[in-house]
Amino acid sequence: MDEQQITRELSFKAVRSSGAGGQHVNKTSSKVELYFDLEASEGVSEEEKQRLIKKLDSRLTKENLLILHSEESRSQHKNKELVISKFFDLLRENIKKPKPRKKTKPSKAAKLKRLKAKKINAEKKARRNDPLK
Repeated sequence: MDEQQITRELSFKAVRSSGAGGQHVNKTSSKVELYFDLEASEGVSEEEKQRLIKKLDSRLTKENLLILHSEESRSQHKNKELVISKFFDLLRENIKKPKPRKKTKPSKAAKLKRLKAKKINAEKKARRNDPLK
């Protein structure tokens, strides 16, 4: 993953933020939306693209476009920094290769413990039966 190349591929759009803030909010575009085209990206290898498409499936559009936004701050520049850091955190988290699962068997002690518990439970249920039958 080439972060500098990816940064050049990002596109941004400033829009009006919602929520409290009075007149200031109504006339300034402080919310920042980040757009990243995963398919066309040259900063991500094909293997990483496939992994990201699989893991971020619910967050991607039909055209494999990732859209993130930030409206935490009243400053457009601060929101841009926040959305970029959020974006790279998301990429780093989802680009990791999953560890292969190591198959394990239950220990002898665990098997004996399970069988002992089964036996106690069976005896408990057997005592519930009507003794006259």
